Amino acid sequence: MNKYLYGIDFGTTNSALSIFDEEKQEILTTITVPSLLYFQYEQTSSQPMQYVVGEEAITAYLADGMRGRFIKSIKQILSRSSFIETRIFHQRYNASDLVALILKDLKTKADKITGEDCQKAVIGRPVFFDDDNSAKDTLAQNRLNKAAQLSGFTEVRFQFEPIGAAFSYEKTISSQQKVLVADLGGGTTDFTYLVLDPEHSGNTDRREDMIASGGIYIGGDSFDSAFMWDKGTPYFGKNTMYEATPGKVLNVPKSLFANICTWDKMNFFNGQKIRNEIQDYYYYSKNDPKFKNLLTLIENNLGYSVFRSIEKTKIALSAAGSAEFAYHQMDIDIQEMVSRAAYDQIIEKDIRKIDIYLQEFMEKNKIAPKEIDSLFLTGGSSLVGGVQELFKTRFPDIPVNSGDNFTSVAKGLAYSGYLFEN
Repeated sequence: MNKYLYGIDFGTTNSALSIFDEEKQEILTTITVPSLLYFQYEQTSSQPMQYVVGEEAITAYLADGMRGRFIKSIKQILSRSSFIETRIFHQRYNASDLVALILKDLKTKADKITGEDCQKAVIGRPVFFDDDNSAKDTLAQNRLNKAAQLSGFTEVRFQFEPIGAAFSYEKTISSQQKVLVADLGGGTTDFTYLVLDPEHSGNTDRREDMIASGGIYIGGDSFDSAFMWDKGTPYFGKNTMYEATPGKVLNVPKSLFANICTWDKMNFFNGQKIRNEIQDYYYYSKNDPKFKNLLTLIENNLGYSVFRSIEKTKIALSAAGSAEFAYHQMDIDIQEMVSRAAYDQIIEKDIRKIDIYLQEFMEKNKIAPKEIDSLFLTGGSSLVGGVQELFKTRFPDIPVNSGDNFTSVAKGLAYSGYLFEN
């Protein structure tokens, strides 16, 4: 009989798995991998598809001259009914197939540690996969459940990610608290208000402790998209003028650049028609060098490497007053200092949306700030200075706590074995 349970936080940017020993009632270890897939350029139709996961995906992508198929932010396609499947070289993959590749990688690594083929998992999910749309929410969870089955799990339960984070925080307190948990990931920002009590941590039914949950479809990817639009697209010709008709000078359509601001929209450029149009704009712009950067970006599949530079700038600005946005690849040269104030202005709209949603969440659930004993922030995006400032401004008298921003959810999910009792 297996004695382990896996708590799995499948994230937009990173994924984590905590191994829980049910006999000893303790976490053995936690594994983390970036939620990335890379399918090598050299493939043989008679052989199984060759791919790598996580950090190895980045290494292989760069070593392969960025010629293969690189996929990130897979979690965001779970709720999209428009996404049926994608063809990768000679094979077709639906959303569950892609997610299963990452879950299977985590499971394989964990099984090597435990020496067992673990069948039991509590998997985290956002409060809303896509802004309070029940049909999309059901679709996303069904796809995630199918992915878990494909990766080898036969006993699966789901838990809201911020509740997982709360259970992790519960292990660090000594008395009962009413806690507002904010889980700020790559794709969503989720809130849960609940009662935490170390004396309740072993209870098999925690439903009465859960007071309210909600979420909004804004996260770290939204911040990166806003940064790309403001600071990145000018280097790729957003302000390029062209003259297709003598004497009639026009600006290249801004819609082109909206499609390089989010990873999933990069497929917009795969069609031959749009590629021909871009070549025409380049010609009629008299070979504008910045617009040529757009051609280089598209033709050489450089999207991920640009967004990686943006993320480095974001992380640096979480701890400094200014940071460099730098990218040098295939004749594309970007080097610009960005101040924390400028970055805060870029993401101000998204921060404001989170703030408005939080206010509505508290009013709807009749949560008065004076009733909150503490705040618990988790998720990589919780480190962003503008996010920190939001909570300090809204709750100046309430202590703000945080755990490991990349593993606290997985650990809390591993503590959610009570879900199997129902």
